[in-house]
Amino acid sequence: MSERTCRLVTLGCKVNQYETQLVKEALLRDGYREAGAAEPAELCIVNTCTVTGEADSKARQVIRQLARHNPGTKTVVFGCYATREPAALEQLPGVFAVVSDNRELPDVLQRFGVTGLPEGISRFDGHRRAFVKVQDGCILNCTYCIIPTVRPGLRSRTPDAIADEVRRLVDNGYREIVLTGIHLGHFGVETTRGRSGREPFRLWHLIRRLNAIRGDWRLRLSSLEAAEVGPDFIAAAADCERLCPHFHLCLQSGSDAVLARMKRRYRIGRFLEKLASIRKRFDNPAFSTDVIVGFPGETDDDFAQTLAACEAAGFMKIHHFSYSARRGTPAATFADQISAETKKARCAMILELERRLSRRYYTELAGTALTVLVEARPAAQAGHVTGTSCRYAPVEFPGTGGDVGQLIDVTAQEPQDSYISAIRGSVACERT
Repeated sequence: MSERTCRLVTLGCKVNQYETQLVKEALLRDGYREAGAAEPAELCIVNTCTVTGEADSKARQVIRQLARHNPGTKTVVFGCYATREPAALEQLPGVFAVVSDNRELPDVLQRFGVTGLPEGISRFDGHRRAFVKVQDGCILNCTYCIIPTVRPGLRSRTPDAIADEVRRLVDNGYREIVLTGIHLGHFGVETTRGRSGREPFRLWHLIRRLNAIRGDWRLRLSSLEAAEVGPDFIAAAADCERLCPHFHLCLQSGSDAVLARMKRRYRIGRFLEKLASIRKRFDNPAFSTDVIVGFPGETDDDFAQTLAACEAAGFMKIHHFSYSARRGTPAATFADQISAETKKARCAMILELERRLSRRYYTELAGTALTVLVEARPAAQAGHVTGTSCRYAPVEFPGTGGDVGQLIDVTAQEPQDSYISAIRGSVACERT
């Protein structure tokens, strides 16, 4: 039987990237191959995001482009935007099916000769680190977020399935595994609510179990909520020598008034206490965060408090987003929507603060032992390689192409504009 051609496009988060890889491995297993750059594909798969209006627009644009460059193709659309507005997507050219519930995706793919999805992935194409989805769904009610509507409820994978997948990826040469989910900190919450019939098994139990998997690899966590960083989690994290000393805790705003309108589950004082608790167990850990700029009613003073909170937290990286009203969320109806000009100006201020804080953190790391996952990005200097350190800081140091994909021990030297220069050294990440 001749091979059939396919093309896959992913928009959005780490979970979406993982889910596309799962679909890709199913297609390749059942006789498909990816179409070349100038070759039309018989089947196109688009995994969509709907976290912002811009994400919706990008999805529509991608689908139209696929129809134009792949004449006669059948496009299957799934993901969060497909769940939210399937009727709108069904009208676009080339669309064969819109999957409004991801659980129905295997049934749709069966029409194309795909015999179900695999239990997990074996590789993560295009990446040096592999994302592993451990849970799905969100049950929070943040007033700005549409995600609990398109990914409702909580569904955690079994520890056995996760461990098998991590072991397979490590055996296949991946040196960094990133645990991810729609709400990672709620992994296993179902088991603590007495509904599953299983013994409670939460995120801190999972990282302890994964830590025992043999091989030359390390573990990283994606976004966490500060409310879920308690003593059990911190103790387990400190005990797991494979876990990177980098924590991404979502702040969103440094103003208690804005946090209340967002219906976030903490106030800034408590958030900073969580960071202090982690710092007591780790040697100079890295912290990154998300900030929403221009939430309805955000005053100049509210924004100043956000800048002050970021400074106090000592974030080394700040992912900032202009607030985007999502129809169906409470915040979309709030008064005092912020102008685009104000959002743009505030984003520029956040970016400048991030540059200053990252350089300050890079300076603090001088002389520190770091372990770097070498990536394929070009280096600024000839004879050097680049990569991401255990503390998430980008690093450049002398090396060759043979280092790509490997974990290399280095010692941090001088901070540069966007990375740390380092020298090779037989050391490992220091921990307490």
